[in-house]
Amino acid sequence: MDSAARDKMQPALPPGSSCPGPEWPEQERAEQLARGAALKWASGIFYRPEQLARLGQYRSREVQRTCSLEARIKSVVQSYLEGVKTGVRQLAWALEAVQGAREALGQAHGLLWGMAEAAQTLEPLREQVVQHKQLQAMSQLLPRLRAVPAALAHTQTLIDAQRLLEAYVSLRELEQLQEETWAPLGGLELPVFEGLGPLAEALGQAVEAAAGAAGRLAREDPALLVAAMRVAEVDAGRTTSLEQAARDWRQRCLRALQEGLEQIHFGTPLQPGPGALAEWLEALRVALPAELAAAEALVAPCCPPHYNVVRLWAHTLHSGLRRCLQQLLEGPQLEAADAFTLLHWALHVYLGPEMMGSLELGPEADVSDLEPLLTLENIEQLEAIFVAKVQASVAQWLQKALDGDVAEWGREQEPDTDPSGFYHSPMPAIVLQILEENIRVTRMVSESLQRRVHGVALSELSAFLRSFSDALIRFSRDHLRGEATAPHYVPYLLATLNHQSALSSSVSVLQPDWVAPGALAPVEAALDELQRRICRLVLEMGVGEGDTPLFAALPSRRWLSSPELLDDVCERTASFCQDFRHVRDPVVQLLLAEAERTVVLQYLHALMQGRLVCRGADERTQAAERLRHDAAQLRELFLGLGLEESVQCAPVLLALRELLNLRDPTLLGLEVAGLRQQFPDVSEDHVSALLDLRGDVSREQRLAALSSLQAGPQPSPPAGGRALFSLVPAPAPPLSSCLPSGSCA
Repeated sequence: MDSAARDKMQPALPPGSSCPGPEWPEQERAEQLARGAALKWASGIFYRPEQLARLGQYRSREVQRTCSLEARIKSVVQSYLEGVKTGVRQLAWALEAVQGAREALGQAHGLLWGMAEAAQTLEPLREQVVQHKQLQAMSQLLPRLRAVPAALAHTQTLIDAQRLLEAYVSLRELEQLQEETWAPLGGLELPVFEGLGPLAEALGQAVEAAAGAAGRLAREDPALLVAAMRVAEVDAGRTTSLEQAARDWRQRCLRALQEGLEQIHFGTPLQPGPGALAEWLEALRVALPAELAAAEALVAPCCPPHYNVVRLWAHTLHSGLRRCLQQLLEGPQLEAADAFTLLHWALHVYLGPEMMGSLELGPEADVSDLEPLLTLENIEQLEAIFVAKVQASVAQWLQKALDGDVAEWGREQEPDTDPSGFYHSPMPAIVLQILEENIRVTRMVSESLQRRVHGVALSELSAFLRSFSDALIRFSRDHLRGEATAPHYVPYLLATLNHQSALSSSVSVLQPDWVAPGALAPVEAALDELQRRICRLVLEMGVGEGDTPLFAALPSRRWLSSPELLDDVCERTASFCQDFRHVRDPVVQLLLAEAERTVVLQYLHALMQGRLVCRGADERTQAAERLRHDAAQLRELFLGLGLEESVQCAPVLLALRELLNLRDPTLLGLEVAGLRQQFPDVSEDHVSALLDLRGDVSREQRLAALSSLQAGPQPSPPAGGRALFSLVPAPAPPLSSCLPSGSCA
């Protein structure tokens, strides 16, 4: 079917109707669907030609349907129009109502402005009403308000009489009356209550004062202390409607308890003055445990349990004592005794069983977890003070002891002796006692202080020994120069040997077990040097080489035939050594050994001076015999004086005797070698001088004998041997006697 036929089949719109354009997309879509459905229907019906005959019927039917639809649409539209008309009418009614309400609001606004103006005219009346109410309240409270001044005075009287509970009740009644008048009067403060604030402060001060004297009140008036504590606790729970700050009397009581306790024991007037520290600490040692015991027995029952009175007491005493000690250390420097006492007291006594560590005190009194009384810096400061003071004091006492002993060296009397006949002086015992006591007493404080004082003691002892040695040198020099001649010069030198011996034998007391080995080595070396110096000074006066040597005429022809020369030497030596009996062992053995060696050295020195040359075998035999005789005489002399034979040097003369007594000069090399083995310090000069004494040694024999000194290994000095030939100066040999490889002097 073509498009023209389809257009004819479309139903025609009635006249006067128009197809308005779509107003919404949905309408246009619906219209398109409707057209499509109609076209599909028409195409299906009129597809066959025989159906075209019935086209009229279909048209009339569609016309009827269209008219029916239009009628229904008109009916719907008519109903819509009626609803719109009803709505418009209701809107008109609403507009009339809004206009009426607007007019009513305008009228009400006018009325309100009128009422505001009327209210302003009523403000004076309102004020009068308020004043009337206040006057009414005042008239009701007036009898009670009239009694306020009397109540204030009565409360003050109760406070003065220390009737604190009654005073607090009266104060609270006055404060309640103030609260009752405050609300009706609109927060107005009445002048009659102006004294209430100072009255409350006076009561607080009374409570604080009672707390500050808790220790005394617990013994004398515990009721007053209990009343003060109750007032503070009750006031802590007080509430008020007034704009007032909290009084906090509980904290004031706690502070007063602490401050009062510190003032009792650590107040400024109670702090120790110079030299009174020991007494003050001893008083604290007794007072503080007693105070804690009283706090536990008397004060604690008067206070609330949460105060922890015993713990509060212990901590307060500890902090107050610590602060007091800090102030003490910041003041003038303490003396040595005070520094030592404070160290010992703070480190040992305070926490010991006599004080804070007492078993009688409960665990509440434990202060071991608090800061120590003395910091490490404080301990170091006190130790430094004590060590410096002790060092100065020890030096002064040692010098005084030395000066006292030196002053006796020039006396007309011999040195004092003990019951055994030995020279004796208390000076060594005094020196060691001073040092040992200072070391021992520091054991009571700490190991560090003991070590420091031990070091000071050794240092001062070394200085004392140097001063002692210097004093001996001055004493000897003045005596020898004749500036200050000592009547008993040698005895006092021997007495100083006993002093040195006493110091050496007792110096071990200065080496406790904790001291490292070798700590006394410098002191022992100084003592040994002092001993050698004294021995040298002693021997120089008797057997030393002075203006008249012992063996000035030896050797000589007279010496070969007569023993008188040695007899004189023995007499002089024996006479000089008689005073050695006043010297204690083992020093006397050392002194005798040094004297014997000095005699032998002078003997050897004289023997090698070349003053005698043997003329033949007979004189050599005489000389050898004289050496044997002299050796025996010297041995007997010193044995008689008490010197042990094993340490004597006189046997060297027997060795020289063999060298002189040898008849075959060709064997001198063997004899010299044997001499070298016995006395390793013998030199070519010594041997050459001895060969000169023989008088029969040719140049070749001398060279052969001297060459034996260089042959073979060098002998080692015997154990415990002392130098002998090396201390004997020998004259320089002639050039012809020198070996080609040797040195000529």
